[in-house]
Amino acid sequence: MERMLALTLLCPFVYFTTAASNQDNVCFRPELAAHIETNGLQRFFNPGRELTLSCHQGYTPVQGPLKIACGASGEWTKTKLLCIPKRCPSPDPLAHGESFYEDVVFQSRINFTCDEGYTLTGDSTMVCLANGTWSAQVPECKTVTCGLLPIPQFGMIIYDKSIRGNTTDFGVGGTYTCLPPYVVIGNPRTQCTSSGNWTKTPECQVVTCPTPENIDNGFVSSSDQREYDYMETVKYGCNGDYDIEGSLEIVCQQNGEWSEKPSCKAPCSVGIQKARILYKGQKIWIKHLQPNKIFHKDIVSVYCEDTVRKCGYAVPTQCTDGRLTIPECFKEPRGIDYHFRSSSLPSEIEQC
Repeated sequence: MERMLALTLLCPFVYFTTAASNQDNVCFRPELAAHIETNGLQRFFNPGRELTLSCHQGYTPVQGPLKIACGASGEWTKTKLLCIPKRCPSPDPLAHGESFYEDVVFQSRINFTCDEGYTLTGDSTMVCLANGTWSAQVPECKTVTCGLLPIPQFGMIIYDKSIRGNTTDFGVGGTYTCLPPYVVIGNPRTQCTSSGNWTKTPECQVVTCPTPENIDNGFVSSSDQREYDYMETVKYGCNGDYDIEGSLEIVCQQNGEWSEKPSCKAPCSVGIQKARILYKGQKIWIKHLQPNKIFHKDIVSVYCEDTVRKCGYAVPTQCTDGRLTIPECFKEPRGIDYHFRSSSLPSEIEQC
C-alpha cells in the first residue's frame, strides 16, 4: 500500500519532465524594442504561435511587420517595427512673451513667460498628450494696466497718448503742470509700471524764497525786502577791484531756496620791488605794473636762475583771493644789480 502511494505522488513530476523534454524548441517570451508591447502573458510558446505587436500609448508604429511567429527552431521571426513618440503641432508664437521647450513629441513640456508689463492669462505650462494634442491652449500675455492719474488741485496732466476709458497701458506716461503761481513739487513725469501702479506723482504748491542776502565785498541788484516767487531772479556785483566768482544771477528754486550765490574775490599785490615779471604774455619791469595788483585767478611769472646751467626760467604763480605766493627759487636782486647790471638778471640772461 505504501509503495502504491509513493508511485502516485511521483506521477505528476514524471509527467512534467516528459512534457518539457518534448518541447525543447518552444519560444521564450520575446524581448522587444523600447515602447513595443504584445498580447499574451505566458513564458513559453509552441512553434507556429503568432503574436501581435503594438506600441505603447503615445507612440506610433513605423516599418513592421506587426506580427511575429514562433519558428520550429524556437526562434521568433524578425521584425523591424519601431515605435516613435507621437508629435504635437508646433505651438503658435506667444505675443509679448517667450516659449521654452526642446521638442514637441509625446510627454514634451512647454513653459511660457510674459515680457515685463504683461501678465499671463491661461496655463503657464502645457504637455504633449498621448493622442498628439496639447494639454492646454497657448496662453495670452495681456498688457498690465493702471487706473487714471489723480488730477492735482491747481494743476493738469498731459498723457503721452490719447486715453480711452478708465485705464492706461503699461509704459504710458503723463506730465504734470501747475497753474501759476503754483509749481510742480517732485518729478513732473510719472509712468504706468509693470506692477500696475504709477510712479510717484508730484504736487502743486506755491513756492517762495526769502529776501536774498548780500555778499561780502559785493552788492545785490534788488533791495526789496519781500519774498520772491519760484523762478524769480536777482543779480549780484562786486565792489572795486574785487572779481566775482560764480553766477552773476541766482534763481528761486523749487525747494524754496536760492541757487548758489557768487562770491567776491580780492586782487593781489605782487610782493616784489626789484625784478622783471611775465604778465599776460609780456615781460615788464615791476615798477611799470601800475597799480601793483593782479586780479583773482590771474597768473604772473617771476624769473629764477639755474646756477649750474647759467640760464633763467619763468615760474608761474596764481592770485587766489588776495594771496599770491612768490616761488622760493626767486631771489630779489640787489639794488646795484637791478639798476646798473640788469642784463645779468635771470629774466635777461639766456633762458633755459
